[in-house]
Parts: sequence; structure tokens; C-alpha cells
Amino acid sequence: MSLGGGTFTIQNKVLPGAYVNFASKARALGGLGARGTAALPLELNWGDEANIITIEAAEFQKEALNILGYSYTSEELKPVRELFNHAKSLKLFRINGEGGKKATATIGGLTVTAKYIGTRGNDIKVVTQVNINDETKFDVITYIDSIKVDSQTVGSIAELKSNNFVIFSGTGELEATAGINLTGGENGKATGESYSRFLEKIEAEDFSVLGYAGDDETTKALFTSFTKRLRDEEGYKIVTVLYNYSKADFEGVISIKNNVELVPWVVGAVAGTAINESLTNKVYDGEYEINTKYKKSEFIKAIENGEFAFYQDGDTVRVLKDINTFTSYTPNKNEDFSSNRVIKVLDQIANDTARIFSNHFLGKVNNDDTGRALFKTELVNYHEQLQSIRAIEDFTHEDITVTIGENKREIIVNEVVKPTDAMEKLYMTVEVQ
Repeated sequence: MSLGGGTFTIQNKVLPGAYVNFASKARALGGLGARGTAALPLELNWGDEANIITIEAAEFQKEALNILGYSYTSEELKPVRELFNHAKSLKLFRINGEGGKKATATIGGLTVTAKYIGTRGNDIKVVTQVNINDETKFDVITYIDSIKVDSQTVGSIAELKSNNFVIFSGTGELEATAGINLTGGENGKATGESYSRFLEKIEAEDFSVLGYAGDDETTKALFTSFTKRLRDEEGYKIVTVLYNYSKADFEGVISIKNNVELVPWVVGAVAGTAINESLTNKVYDGEYEINTKYKKSEFIKAIENGEFAFYQDGDTVRVLKDINTFTSYTPNKNEDFSSNRVIKVLDQIANDTARIFSNHFLGKVNNDDTGRALFKTELVNYHEQLQSIRAIEDFTHEDITVTIGENKREIIVNEVVKPTDAMEKLYMTVEVQ
């Protein structure tokens, strides 16, 4: 995507790029961009302390132990499982990585150090035993809990190679031992500075939904400001999921009412839901016990406040209404902007239009009648795709105009778009004769 982007009030932008405004009314180049990637900082006992790592859903199921230090079904990875109920990809940052300690152990001249800081390193054990086929060599076996994760047969310490869990160092000969546990591993602490560092890093990544699974007011305000800046100034249409923060009053922020533990699930569900789908009435298929003991009047108030709530429906828990925190309606920005499905459509149009322009037209196509007609054709083809999947309706090519701007390097696009939404209310009259 080009460097320029965001919204505009007047045609005064300096950077090349696509500037897109939305307001309520008083296979071509333009294919639909992919959804499904979420970004989340989590407190973990193991893993990369400094970098954002990308994990795919299938990879998490197969490689959870090697990546995060626990098996897929472990209690410690429940938040990640919650997210992957629906997300396709995760940009994960270990938010408590700084300031901790690595577990270590010494066996004679051999020093064994956990690959990462954290308490999980204390569950690692290293066994050194004489090889049954060659008494001049040793089998060096690494376990985490009771799981064998590495085995090497070597003649000296210098021959040992580090693995996914430990780093070997030292000199001299190996000594036999029935097993020594690593000790001293400590987690770091999640601080305001570590969340700021995460946001600096994640800004360079490609994702659609961001989340903060905590209840610190300062951190929630930080994530909200970050989201507003990316959406309104950078033209990067992301959505952020927070807990109990409806005061954000912004279409790019979703506030969960029930439990803070729901943040990863909602992040994954928002990221993984197609633009022609709504989360309204969707069944919660996660593992947490959800607090749904609210009165009907409290649910009504939740909707009025822009809260994303869950309710009990028999034996299942469902999403009450797929809404964001925007409640300050105006003639130019009405109630439609509180619908997450509508926002998904508008965000998709903004992101895809910017991508089409940047990848295929910016600096490549002349700004003349023919060039502008080509760009309009691509936008029409793209919107017809949206209409074919019923994300928008009543679209015609007259709904888009592409004209020259105030100078020969600018174009102006105006369009009318009518996003669809899911049925939510039934009003029925039965006449009895």
C-alpha cells in the first residue's frame, strides 16, 4: 500500500495515495482482499520475547509445543485456541517478555540454558547417559514435562547443537546424569511501555483485527488512540476489540460486556467472519464460562451503549448484536455505522480501493479520460463482486464517478454504496378471522 492514505476534508494532501471518506446519504484487478488475520499481545510463559510472530491456524494445532512451549490442548494456551476458533492467522506478541530470566542448569562442564525467558523453562529436564552401542559417546536428551523434544548422540560438549528449547554451552567431557531440571526461569512483566512497543511493531504488520485482553483503562485508551490514528490518518482500516470500553464511541472499537476472557474469541470471530456475514446471534463455541446473568433491561441498555454482549439461549450462549461502540449519530454518520457488518463492508472497500489504486494505477496510468475510465471500470467490477456476494445492493455503474482533481496528478472518486445487513427484528401481524 502507498505511504499516503486516510480521510480528507479538502484536497490538500501531499503524499501520493488513496484518501477515502464515508458518509451516510442526507476477477478483475479489484479482487476482494483476504480477511482472517488477527493481532494480539498475550502474557505467556514461553516464546519469543522481542518479536511479533505469525502463527497459522493449522500450524498452531501441529506445532504449539515447539512455538509456545505447551501442547495444543494445554490450559495455558486456551486464549490462543479461543482466537483460532475462527481466525486464520495470528500476529502474536509476548507482552511479558522483557525483564524475566532464563532457566539454567549445569552438568559438570556443560551449561544448559532455556531458549526463552519464563517459568516454562523450569519444566525442562536434560538427561545425559552413556550410549548403549558406543561407550565413548553420550545420549543427551531434552524433556519438557515428560515429553521428549530432542535427543543427540555426541562425543563431547562441543558437538552438542542447541534445539527448540535449550542452548548448550561449555567445554570438556560430558558426565552421566539421570536428569537435571533447569531452574530460575521467571516471566517478565507487562507494562504500559511494553504495550506501546507492541503497537509500534504491529503497525508495520498486515492484519484486520486487534485486541487487548486486559482491563487497564490507560492501556485501553492507548489502543483506542492507536486505532483512531490508523483508521483516520493512515487509511489503515483495522478494528480493535476491548473489554468494557464503550466510552470509545468509535466505529473502529468493539467493547465486550460480559467477560474479559472473551476478547480473543471475539477478535478471532471478527477477523474470520466474511464481509457478507454478521455475528449477531452467533453461537459462542469457546471454552470459558460466560456471565450472561443480566436482565432484559440491561441488555437493552448494552445495545444503547454500544456494547458487544452475549446472552443465554437454552444450553447455548450467543452474540446478542454485532455492534461497535459508535453511538453519537449525526445526519452524516447514522446508526448504520454502529453495525460491524456495515463497517466491514466499508473497510473492505476502503482497503481494497487503496490496494487497487496503489498496485495498478499509482504512477503507472495517465491521468486522462482514458486512464480515469480504466480506474472506474476496475471499481465497477470490484463493486459488482461485492453485490454478487450480497455485501451491497442496488449498485449501478452510475454510482461511481472518477474525475480529475485540482491538478493533473489528482483524481476524485465519489460513490454511493448501500451495504446490506443481517435480519435482526421481526414485526408480524396476524389477522384472525
